[in-house]
Amino acid sequence: MLSLFLTGTGLSAAAGLNAWLPLLILALADRATNVVNLPTPYNWLSSNVGLLVIALLLPLELIPDKIAKVDAISDFINTALRPGAAALAFMAVAHQDESIHLVSAMIFGLVIGGAVHWFKASARPAITANTRGLGNPIISLLEDFICGVLALVAVFAPYAVVPVLLLAFWYLNRCYGRMGRGETRLLAPFRPAMEAANTGDTGQS
Repeated sequence: MLSLFLTGTGLSAAAGLNAWLPLLILALADRATNVVNLPTPYNWLSSNVGLLVIALLLPLELIPDKIAKVDAISDFINTALRPGAAALAFMAVAHQDESIHLVSAMIFGLVIGGAVHWFKASARPAITANTRGLGNPIISLLEDFICGVLALVAVFAPYAVVPVLLLAFWYLNRCYGRMGRGETRLLAPFRPAMEAANTGDTGQS
């Protein structure tokens, strides 16, 4: 029971960053390994049709999330999708153990996924403003990496979920803060252009 709860927690947190990547990892694990055994009706995720649907939806979130201002629209749309995907992932995992109530699993998934989504979405405006949009694809790629690692850990090493989750979001929060202030060294090559743009804006005002 504990391992399933940890798996659900990790997948839900990952889904707060990206709705479809954790579901794809969960579905592939069910399809290709003995680690996951999704019961009916959740095994639809690992069917040919389910995998195709997830694979088609994934780039529709991955690509817009890396474009300044478009990512704000994507975050607005995903205000419902990410917590929903988190709840689905938690319920799919919890359904393997009858002692875990599905309504509780759904609530846990919604709350965890919703909290992580809010954490992610609330950081973007400052990053967009203070990096002239250049930081958006960088932070988005970092979020994708953390999402994938967290989902893999949740599925294959659930007892490591808590430390990995704490470390991941400590680091992500640190990056949000620095990039939101335009301080990250990754933007050093673009800093002259950013300063010129800021000077131009000041001159126009």
